[in-house]
Amino acid sequence: MTSISNNFMEDYFIKIHRWLYPASWLYGIGVYLRNKLFDWGWLQSKSFDIPIICIGNLTVGGTGKTPHTEYLIKLLQNMGMNVATLSRGYKRKSKGYLLAEPTNNAQEIGDEPYQMKSKFPHIRVAVDKDRCHGINKLLQLKTPPVDAILLDDAFQHRHVKAGMNLLLTDFHRLICDDALLPAGRLREPASGKNRAQIIVVTKCPDDMKPIDFNIIGKRLQLYPYQQLFFSRFKYGQLVPLFPECQQCAVSPSISLDSRKHILLVTGIASPTPLLQEIKRKTPHVRLLAFGDHHEFSPKDLLQIKEEFKRLESCNKLIITTEKDAARLKLHPSLDEQLKASIYTLPIEIEFLQDQQDIFNQSIIDYVRTNSRNSCLPEK
Repeated sequence: MTSISNNFMEDYFIKIHRWLYPASWLYGIGVYLRNKLFDWGWLQSKSFDIPIICIGNLTVGGTGKTPHTEYLIKLLQNMGMNVATLSRGYKRKSKGYLLAEPTNNAQEIGDEPYQMKSKFPHIRVAVDKDRCHGINKLLQLKTPPVDAILLDDAFQHRHVKAGMNLLLTDFHRLICDDALLPAGRLREPASGKNRAQIIVVTKCPDDMKPIDFNIIGKRLQLYPYQQLFFSRFKYGQLVPLFPECQQCAVSPSISLDSRKHILLVTGIASPTPLLQEIKRKTPHVRLLAFGDHHEFSPKDLLQIKEEFKRLESCNKLIITTEKDAARLKLHPSLDEQLKASIYTLPIEIEFLQDQQDIFNQSIIDYVRTNSRNSCLPEK
């Protein structure tokens, strides 16, 4: 399913389907019993002799896990650590454990691992549905050995006992305002947040007031051992998806302005923040939104081409996300004439309230305390 809108705000509203509460109640019983089996030790959680940081959430849909994982990659790389990431590789065509190589594509390892391998070619990026097996395989690597592992979207994968859990919750859909599936979007009750050492409220607006931070902190009802941080998206410069196709008519160093007409193509859970960011630069935006992790078909690419033709300007571009670009880049049905007009808008995160140094130090202290690498610098 696709939808086209110039006012795509629906995913910013908390939608609770109350008539589905009975089904949510049954689902909640199953989740509760599973978690209790882990708490009681009847189901085993395995610890590893290496720093393992899990980045996850309690909800289905996007909370910004990939940009936060990339932030941690940069932080740990700056410490001189050999970082590895491990994820399931959602919707990939391969099976079992796979260590990404430069020749792998998004279909083989998944769009998010492909994005991270493309941006950080010197780190190990692995995919494995069985996270314990994947970690053991990464620990066998010797040249050089892995110093720390980042688990992407593994908060519910309790067979691994991560040394540190980062739990993300969307500012516009806090876990305390949501409901269990299928009435809401929670994978497990909000009390599951108690397993996290760090909670990050993501996608915060720029105009948050001091009282907003205090209100959210109280509503989340955190324990003294938990740290609360707030982050927002920071958008970079447009990057051509096919730089080899750039011509004089479309400059590789192009920037957004009010004269540009944009077709925004997304296959992510919440395109609203990106749409709002582009609308700050130009009012001429048309959104073509697909489902999260959408696998583009030839029919979809034909629709993109037709929608781009309908834009009433010669000064027009197609903008997509880095994650969607991973699936579009090697698609055999992508029209050659469109390639010179497709750009990605990179996303990074930044912490609010001058929290960056505190967050960084929390991660560094954990990694240094649990690292097998005795040569890590103190600062």
